[in-house]
Amino acid sequence: MTKRDKGTGGTGIPGLLKGLATTARTLATPSHTAEYPDVSPTLPPRSRGVIALLEENCTSCMLCARECPDWCIYIDSHKETIPATTPGGRERQRNVLDRFAIDFSLCMYCGICIEVCPFDALHWSPEFEYAELDIRDLLHEKQRLAEWMPTVPPPPALDERSAEPAEIAATHKPARGASRLVAKDRPARVRPQRPAADDAKPTEPDA
Repeated sequence: MTKRDKGTGGTGIPGLLKGLATTARTLATPSHTAEYPDVSPTLPPRSRGVIALLEENCTSCMLCARECPDWCIYIDSHKETIPATTPGGRERQRNVLDRFAIDFSLCMYCGICIEVCPFDALHWSPEFEYAELDIRDLLHEKQRLAEWMPTVPPPPALDERSAEPAEIAATHKPARGASRLVAKDRPARVRPQRPAADDAKPTEPDA
């Protein structure tokens, strides 16, 4: 055996022992693996699990269905006439939601429908256990979408330094009748009268 071989063999044994020590230390360390479904995972509160529907906020404007890149939202509605609430008033019409369904076999969870909804009818729910044995059963109707609303976390608090929302600022504005009364009670402004054109010019002496 040459001198070079002896040096290599001498440095290999301590390295092998060091590796075995690392393996033994790892075996003695408790594992942090969560075995699903026996242990449910801890997800962030704003996780994109499933899309929930708040039916009373939906006005059937079809904005979410038009903006969906996968065309996986199906909405059916009809118009309903509301009688006038005051004598001499006009009857009004409103859209009544008949069907709201999302095909989660096509959905790519982009969240565009939630962002474009002007009435906060769609929300992200962290619920993710809605797998089905048949792919055709992933077409969930509005009754199933409404069942996920209790799992939607509350929205985060607003920043104290942010601007006041337009909805809250509108409630602080005085009513139209009150603003007119305030303007009526104000004293009228008196504008100073300008001198007439004849009075302003100096008179020339007669020749």
